[in-house]
Amino acid sequence: MAGAVSASVGEHLSAAQARRIALGAQGFGRPRPAAAGRRHLVDTMGRLGVVQIDSVNVVSRTHYLPFFSRLGPYPRDALEGLAWGKRPQFFEYWAHEASLLPLSAQPLLRWRMEDARQGVGVWKGVARFLRDHAALMDRALAAVADRGPLSAAELELGARGAGGWWGWSEAKRAAECLFWTGGLTTATRRATFERVYGLPHEVLPPEVHGAPTPSREDAQRALLRIAARAQGVATERDLRDYFRMAPVETRARIAELVEAGDLVPVTVRGWDQGAYLDPSARRPRQIGGAALLSPFDNLIWFRERTERLFGVRVRLEIYTPAEKRTHGYYVLPFLEGEEITARVDLKADRKAGVLRVMATHAEPQATPDTPERLAAELRLMAGWLGLAEVQTEPCGDFAPALESALRR
Repeated sequence: MAGAVSASVGEHLSAAQARRIALGAQGFGRPRPAAAGRRHLVDTMGRLGVVQIDSVNVVSRTHYLPFFSRLGPYPRDALEGLAWGKRPQFFEYWAHEASLLPLSAQPLLRWRMEDARQGVGVWKGVARFLRDHAALMDRALAAVADRGPLSAAELELGARGAGGWWGWSEAKRAAECLFWTGGLTTATRRATFERVYGLPHEVLPPEVHGAPTPSREDAQRALLRIAARAQGVATERDLRDYFRMAPVETRARIAELVEAGDLVPVTVRGWDQGAYLDPSARRPRQIGGAALLSPFDNLIWFRERTERLFGVRVRLEIYTPAEKRTHGYYVLPFLEGEEITARVDLKADRKAGVLRVMATHAEPQATPDTPERLAAELRLMAGWLGLAEVQTEPCGDFAPALESALRR
């Protein structure tokens, strides 16, 4: 099947064309709005299709950052309202990783919830826990039905955490298993980022909860269309990674999308794999602007694709011992136009009101303008985070240049 797809390859793209298409698809190269609000956040989520959630808050929890990268300063409570307010337009589920998605995607992931119930693939442990703790699951569902949305701690069920599953208590494991299988969903998040679980029919709008469940194949094709639109041009592995789909099913669905004309096979100079173009993708002649990228940003979260697009090797070093880190703990690459030109290890010192640049490193694509543009973006981020100033530490080959730019 894969051979039949590759046989129809027609157009040839240069690496620069592919990079511009990818950046345009991700929402870069467009002027930022003068005052970004809910509509811009909804539009951006619609463009990306999914935004990863992560609890690390050394700068800002990552789900806030992709919107800032594309829109500039926006009211953070607007995103919180869209995700966890009384009338949400986003919902949480396991998509790329733990993720926020548009509500319209909820029916498209029900096949994955069913996989979790049946213990298919990576979900074997979930199904086993469901089977072995059926009474606990019933009690958890009954508690939420009786008392309304609850955190895992408020369920007050089962044994306390004692190793395994990240030290979770049985109540937390029960709540998460029900979340993964669709029995519970996220009703809201507390200020501590603690998840509060609710019943789907009480949290999701009726038109979403009551929407027909598409077939597995139709849902997967829809998810791959979203992935293709969000990436512009992508290899099979790029498309598969976006929603973490299985290789065999991805290949089958891609072949079907190619046959339907929803994906166009292309080659990209310098790529060692065939690629697929979204037929509606914009083809910018150039990409301007600048942005600091969360290490979990959609543009760079698949490291193989990042290296292929930008020639830059990006690695998450949070779990690397400090003495072995190359660039720092929470490192944000700096996108300048069409290139990644620098990296900054950032820390929001909220008590002191300072955005601290713990280390700054240049990439070969850095230009004489990079320090000034990076300084401007750091100042913008500091203001958005409610921090009064930016301070740099003398660490990294680009720190003196950035320090000088910040002084100016």
